[in-house]
Amino acid sequence: MAGNAENRSGGFRPGRLWPHLIMFPVSLLMLFPIAWLVIAAFKAEEDFFGSLFFPRDESGAIALDRLTLKHFDRLFNDVGIGQALSNSFFLSGALAIFASLCCAAAGYALARLKFKGSGTVTVFVLAMLVIPPPLLLAPTYELVHRLGLLDNYLAVLLPWMAPAFGVFLFRQATLQSVPRELLEAARIDGMSEVGIFANVALPLLRPMMGAFVMITFLAMWNNFIMPQVLLHSPEKMPLAVAVANMKGVYYQDYGMQMAATLLSVAPVLVLFLMLQRDFVSGLASGAVKG
Repeated sequence: MAGNAENRSGGFRPGRLWPHLIMFPVSLLMLFPIAWLVIAAFKAEEDFFGSLFFPRDESGAIALDRLTLKHFDRLFNDVGIGQALSNSFFLSGALAIFASLCCAAAGYALARLKFKGSGTVTVFVLAMLVIPPPLLLAPTYELVHRLGLLDNYLAVLLPWMAPAFGVFLFRQATLQSVPRELLEAARIDGMSEVGIFANVALPLLRPMMGAFVMITFLAMWNNFIMPQVLLHSPEKMPLAVAVANMKGVYYQDYGMQMAATLLSVAPVLVLFLMLQRDFVSGLASGAVKG
């Protein structure tokens, strides 16, 4: 009886242990390629295939003094990866901010504002979800060409400023997190619709904002096809295109490629660690029946 009382009061429960026992080896398996990538980025070219992880000397001991920063030095001084890195930060950051605001406004309007044709617009948004993005590449290129925006950052940003996926997510989040009574109270107090959205709805949609910022940032950060098609100047290319262009035909500098890959992985990994709580709660708030 005493043991049962201890379990009910929040003490040790054997049933809580087995999920951790399962997830621990799975976590190690997931971290294995990341650890290999980090170490490979600092290995000299002659040690790249000599050992799986850390380089070793003649006696078989780990030789940390053979790790080098020359790959990163060549990336920034010879290849000019810094420009591509700043391009990716600009494109991903700008799209994450403005697309989140546009999708939040559109989703809020579909969920809480009464206007003629709102049902039709909602059906149209749902229909857009089933269209594969690669099918939109040719029409997007034609539209951007007619607008005279080729080789301009706006060509990459404008087509994805309000994706249907984001509009629908924010519509679902608004239905769950933004009560009508609170909006009516703000209207009675004389607040404008823009003020209601900015001061009432947006704070309640913060979890979804964090989740969608990360989703959009990651999507643009890894976007390879659109920038390569819509941008022509090498100095405007983002990091994903720059890393792909490092692959040679007859010679591969694997150490420098691993260093460039590490530079492309590190920012999104840090962003996910910062926003993982909002990511989980935001997706949960948008996964309800509307």
